[in-house]
Formats: sequence, C-alpha cells, structure tokens
Amino acid sequence: MQRLADPYRDLAVIDARAPRVNQLVVAVGALVAVATGFWPLVLALGVQLAVAVRFGRRFCLPCRLYFDVIQPRLGEGPLEDSRAPRFANIIGAVFLLASAATWAVGLTTVGVVLALAVAALATLAVTTGLCVGCELYRIMARLRGVRGGLIERVDLDQLATATGSRPAIDLTPGEVVVLFTHPLCGDCQTARTELARGTRPVVAVDVSRHRDLARKYGVALVPLAVAVASDGRVTARVR
Repeated sequence: MQRLADPYRDLAVIDARAPRVNQLVVAVGALVAVATGFWPLVLALGVQLAVAVRFGRRFCLPCRLYFDVIQPRLGEGPLEDSRAPRFANIIGAVFLLASAATWAVGLTTVGVVLALAVAALATLAVTTGLCVGCELYRIMARLRGVRGGLIERVDLDQLATATGSRPAIDLTPGEVVVLFTHPLCGDCQTARTELARGTRPVVAVDVSRHRDLARKYGVALVPLAVAVASDGRVTARVR
C-alpha cells in the first residue's frame, strides 16, 4: 500500500480515520468500566492516552491497531492536521485520569460522571465525526489568527519573493487570496480547488516550506485563507 504520509514520521498530519479508532476504544472501555465498576480500566485508558501524547503514535495501542492492521487493508483515508486530535487526546487523558483518581478515593459518583462524559464525547465523535476537543482547538486557533486581530496586514512583497508568486500579485489591482496550506493536508487541497474557482488570484503558502511565514502570521491551523488588498491590508477571512 502506498501512503502519502508515513504515520510514524509525518507527524504534522494524520489519517482522519485513526482518531476514530482511538475514540471507539476509549468509548467502549469507559462504558465497560462504568458497567462493571472496574475503575482501573479507566486509569489504563487515561495512561494510554497520556503516553501516546507524550511519546508519540508508536506507543498508542489503538493507533498501532489502525496503522499496522486496519489501514493496510482499507487504504489510507483523508489526511488532516494532527494538532486538533492531539489536543482532544490531552483533554481525554485529563478527564480519564481525574475520573480514576476520584473513583479510587471513594468519590464514585464523580468518577462515573467523568467517565461517562468521556464515553459520550468519544461516541459522538465516532458516530457523527464531531470531535468536541478538535473543535475547541480550532476555535482557540482562530482566536489566535485573523479573527483575534493578530493579523492585520500581509507583506505582499515578502510573500511574492518567498513563494515565487510575484506575477500574480503584481498584475492584480484588487484583492488576492492568500492560502496557508500543507502538501499532505486533504482539506487544503479541497480549499485550493474551491478558491481557484473564484475571481481573485490565489497565492498558496506551503507552511512546511515556509515555517517563518507561518510563525510570523500566527498560523496555528491549515487551511487558512484571507483576502488581502493591494496595500497589504487583510480585509476578510475567506476560510
């Protein structure tokens, strides 16, 4: 099987189906723990998430199940930015460890409620694709971007020099769309195709090659697209 992204080396992106397998394991495990009253299972789930966040996917058992067993048979799914699912795992680990701790000291009701909350959110993600932790990360990322007021201008001259897009910028009297993207991001390719159908030229900035530009403009999540006037003013967030 050919992969666009190596699951253990290309850590900036992840197969979108891998987090769903992880969430399924967490949901089932948490429900079994509540049904049986066996709180050490909640502790094991929390420790597993914490270890995976700290040491990487090679130490994540559900990830190994997906990447080593399931993905080779089904093929690679769409790729997405890995930071949002990682943030969701951090939240899940905190809740599960808190559940196990309170359960262990006799605060059973608190422990059960926390475990059920994790199970409910994980089940929601598996069944609908809505990952609450991921959405929270995206909201926080947007608050650090254009909507947070941190990006007001773009240096089009620097952008043209860095990306080789000077003709598109120099020959456009009106606005251009600056799209921050990544070559392994499936949503980025979709966004680029959609934006190309518009009337404004699209200047793509590959954040894997231009990390300095990503840091300069506070790009915490891709794809991110903004409309930029000829004088460099950011007039709107496009995507």
